[in-house]
Amino acid sequence: MSSLADIRSTFLSYFEKQGHAVVPSGPLVPRNDPTLMFTNSGMVQFKNLFTGIETRDYTRATSSQKCVRAGGKHNDLDNVGYTARHHTFFEMLGNFSFGDYFKAEAIAFAWELLTRDFGIDKNRLLVTVYHTDDEAAAIWKKVAGLSDDKIIRIPTDDNFWRMGPTGPCGPCTEIFYDHGEHIWGGPPGSPEEDGDRFIEIWNIVFMQNEQFEDGSMKPLHMQSIDTGMGLERIGALLQGKHDNYDTDLMRALIEASAQATSTDPDGPGNTHHRVIADHLRSTSFLIAEGVLPSNEGRGYVLRRIMRRAMRHAHLLGAKDPVMHRLVPALIQQMGGAYPELGQGKRLIEETLLNEEVRFKQTLDRGLKLLDEEMSHLPEGAELPGQAAFKLYDTYGFPLDLTQDALREQGRAVDTAGFDAAMAEQKAKARAAWSGTGEAADSAVWFDIADKHGTTDFLGYDTLTAEGQIKALVVSGTLADQADADVQIVLNQTPFYAEAGGQVGDAGTLKTDTGTAQITDTRKVAGVYVHFAKVIAGTISTGQGAELSVDPLRRARIMANHSATHLLNEALRERLGDHIAQRGSLNAPDRLRFDFSHTKPLSADELARIEHDVNAVIRQNTPVETRIMTPDDARALGAQALFGEKYGDEVRVVSMGKQAGSGKGTGGDTYSLELCGGTHVKQLGEIGTFVLLGDSASSAGVRRVEALTGEAALDYLREQDARLAQVAATLKAPSSEVADRVRALMDERRALTNEVAQLRRELALGGGAQKAAPVEVINGVPFQAQVLSGVSGKDLPALIDEIKTQMGSGAVLLIADTGGKAAVAVGVTDDLTARVSAVDILRAVTPELGGKGGGGRPDMAQGGGASADNADAAISAAKNVMEGLE
Repeated sequence: MSSLADIRSTFLSYFEKQGHAVVPSGPLVPRNDPTLMFTNSGMVQFKNLFTGIETRDYTRATSSQKCVRAGGKHNDLDNVGYTARHHTFFEMLGNFSFGDYFKAEAIAFAWELLTRDFGIDKNRLLVTVYHTDDEAAAIWKKVAGLSDDKIIRIPTDDNFWRMGPTGPCGPCTEIFYDHGEHIWGGPPGSPEEDGDRFIEIWNIVFMQNEQFEDGSMKPLHMQSIDTGMGLERIGALLQGKHDNYDTDLMRALIEASAQATSTDPDGPGNTHHRVIADHLRSTSFLIAEGVLPSNEGRGYVLRRIMRRAMRHAHLLGAKDPVMHRLVPALIQQMGGAYPELGQGKRLIEETLLNEEVRFKQTLDRGLKLLDEEMSHLPEGAELPGQAAFKLYDTYGFPLDLTQDALREQGRAVDTAGFDAAMAEQKAKARAAWSGTGEAADSAVWFDIADKHGTTDFLGYDTLTAEGQIKALVVSGTLADQADADVQIVLNQTPFYAEAGGQVGDAGTLKTDTGTAQITDTRKVAGVYVHFAKVIAGTISTGQGAELSVDPLRRARIMANHSATHLLNEALRERLGDHIAQRGSLNAPDRLRFDFSHTKPLSADELARIEHDVNAVIRQNTPVETRIMTPDDARALGAQALFGEKYGDEVRVVSMGKQAGSGKGTGGDTYSLELCGGTHVKQLGEIGTFVLLGDSASSAGVRRVEALTGEAALDYLREQDARLAQVAATLKAPSSEVADRVRALMDERRALTNEVAQLRRELALGGGAQKAAPVEVINGVPFQAQVLSGVSGKDLPALIDEIKTQMGSGAVLLIADTGGKAAVAVGVTDDLTARVSAVDILRAVTPELGGKGGGGRPDMAQGGGASADNADAAISAAKNVMEGLE
């Protein structure tokens, strides 16, 4: 028996020998087809090759493509577990030609592989062709020797493939296997075609035409081949099984489920095990690609799949979470072909565990309420929509889960009533909506979210993608077309919307008719709003668009954001656990971080913090992201960032290693924070980190700014250039600049002191300027003098010297400082009980054009607009003296 792994390998090896490039599976979240929720066929990653938009260094390719069909128009979720061939996750084997070979070679390859390499009895094979495709029918006769009764002509679209309403299209030929008369069913095209006797195993599309809007077709210049063969289907056939779930891979997962739940894999709970085995694959692969459970978009579909499997585990009697315990079995089966499973093991297990723990509480409450509602209904009656909506709205019990639970009782749900209750709730929410009146906050965004749903963010792992324009807003109003300033909403985007201190992304958007420059991205009412200017042509709603984030700008933003996390931890370790973020900015050119702290940082503290951050950067360890509940994240020791809003799940970002960092159970992780932003993959991508210094932001809050990467290097180069200029001016080596500057400062200080002393001596009568006589007023010695060539800051020292010479008395000095006046008043200590220097000063300054002044009873200072009225000022001082008691 060939294992599914062997079959996959045989298929790829066969086509590699036929000159095909073996191309790894594309992602489950398609980057080049905005109409798809998930990749559902092998051709998706090659779409742009078929249309000629893109070229690669090969014209033949083969792949085993991961596919999910659980949402949108391709939704097999409700049938999974109950049929032999429905899956949410499957692998599509395919070979492709991009203008290279065509029908003859494609048919010959398929026949040879099936009958020679896989050893399938050719007598059990038959094919279908489009009813007008005589060429394909003739090739089948020639290559395979099939008789006319085994070449069935189908006149419907079942055998005619289209990429869309317009564009590439062409007839198909399908290969069927006859399982024998003992199984009910008829050949394709017959009334019994839905039976299980004849099973399609391979489809070959001849992409030969282009269809236009008027319905006409013309031959394509580049005729191509697109094929698909489900690995699970061909595996069941080659292993002698009639049920995909009996293949070795699926059987191993079923037995793992049975062991984890201590139940019989083939007993009454067999369907439950089948659901768990299938859903384990789809959920694990989606989580490994960064899709995480949420209440919208792809995350909602993932949550539906997860919770459906978890309910089946509950029905098996499992008291504890099961799904996360099955991940090693999946990795053992598929990790060799898909290493992302092993790489994402911890993320997958934690996400499954957290979801199942939380869902068990929801499940217990929901099933109890469901039982209560059903107890009041007649036998076989459907559940009222209002009751189903209550389960959803109050207990988080989704409609499909309610339907699945009732299905086993042969009951249904009044979906029209559910929809009506949902519409009523939305109407209430719309009525309660209030914006700020600005364009970015107006109710138009609520309308868009209500009509089109929220935006799926793809930007954690890609900077390019295709999206579909859902709405255009011009001057606050919905528009069908735009050719200037516009705000754009798409179904999915790689552009990060401003949040958590990280600025929004910028880049370009291109459609078939125009190009727009995106300058900013923000999130409003659940939709991502791209602020843009159309720079060529026009863009319209409904168009597909190529989206490209500015990669250099994003890289710089991510470097600054990741450095902010390291800076936060370095501050905590150097300054204390009281450090808490109070704001941040992560822009392309710099980062800014506000934190609680009461005093300025010393130069030594700044140097040590900068050193710590750079030391962790040099570790160049991977930046890891995990998803968990906020409570679990905090228990692990994760720090919450200021301004971030957290839902049921949070992204926990881990950076760097440090033994004994003491973060709860976080081990030796250096930085552990809750964060929804984008980050570097390896810490070394941050480059150099330079702190620019700190300042006060507000009371009890300090602010530091820093640079990373090229900006940091540019700053250091500028500093080096300035140092070199100073060294050249001083005629000294750079290494001696600091000593030379200190010597010059000491020399300057000495000269300044000498000049000040000479001024004081001059002012005190040591030069041409003679000291004023001392008068006795009301029993108090008083000396007043107007000085020139003396600065205001010299006056206190002069006052002290005069007071010393006088022994007892009051002194008034007025300095003419070149257009303005400086005033100082001094009173010896023995007289301050009778006269205050402040009182004298307040009488003097108005005469000089000043206002008030201040000081102590023994010394007061002030100023005025001019010293021209010095005589009047001295008279005012004497009046105060004469009025003393």
